[in-house]
Amino acid sequence: MDGIINFLKPPGMTSHDAVNLMRRLTGIRRIGHTGTLDPGAAGVLPICIGKATSVSEYVLGMDKSYRAEVSLGQATDTEDAAGQPVLTMPVPALTTHAVDLVLRSFLGKGSQIPPMYSAVRVDGKRLYELARRGEVVERKPREVLIYNIKLLEIRGNFIFFDLCCSRGTYVRTLCRNIAEKLGSAGHMSFLLRTAVGPFLLRNAVTFEELAQHAETGSITKALLPLDTALQNLQALTVDDSQAKRLRNGLAVTPGLKTSDGQRFRVYDSSQALLAIAAADKERIKPLKVFN
Repeated sequence: MDGIINFLKPPGMTSHDAVNLMRRLTGIRRIGHTGTLDPGAAGVLPICIGKATSVSEYVLGMDKSYRAEVSLGQATDTEDAAGQPVLTMPVPALTTHAVDLVLRSFLGKGSQIPPMYSAVRVDGKRLYELARRGEVVERKPREVLIYNIKLLEIRGNFIFFDLCCSRGTYVRTLCRNIAEKLGSAGHMSFLLRTAVGPFLLRNAVTFEELAQHAETGSITKALLPLDTALQNLQALTVDDSQAKRLRNGLAVTPGLKTSDGQRFRVYDSSQALLAIAAADKERIKPLKVFN
């Protein structure tokens, strides 16, 4: 069984819990998720099964979309509703125009300092492990890219917005920064991941649906093909002789213009996914072979 499950993670479940759940439902050990989604958050969490674990890095690199809520007036140590209050401030009068200006000020390239309660490693240790011991260490800023941010609603001290961003963006930190720019304190009180690249919320599968598939022996119906994770790579079809060379780890000359390092998803003559290959001058060399 090889493929990707577009799992609709419920709030309260860790990403590791989701992997263990898939192992129980499928009986397969070779399973991995494609980037942590906070336990309190819900939404799209692609799970790679079998050979699909070899393409998880491509899902990790995909852009993400979210619906989020900022709660103004109180900051927490985790930057979300699960944390302990660390700062309380009054909330200024909010207007749609002022909030919209603040949200749009985050568009484009920016930098974030990862929160202490995160899975980032510093000197080989997860930040959240240090934070639980009461330690605070210096963290290097990381570049993030906000493609789109849209105000949905202001309701009392709560701001709802949609967001499309690059990998590695901490929405919790963004919520805290939004509150600070509005002259208050705040934390993220709700997060729903609505998309990871081509993996969309409207197509995500719930635990109940997966359990039903497992009971009827039809869980493969929930599997998406491996190349769903490779949509950002240019497609290339090779003939049978080239396919044989690629399967044996040898380079081929596809007869098209390439740039060094460019990656391709390669299909054989029957349109079965064959490999991921990288261009080297006029040739392409296999990086990963699937069949």
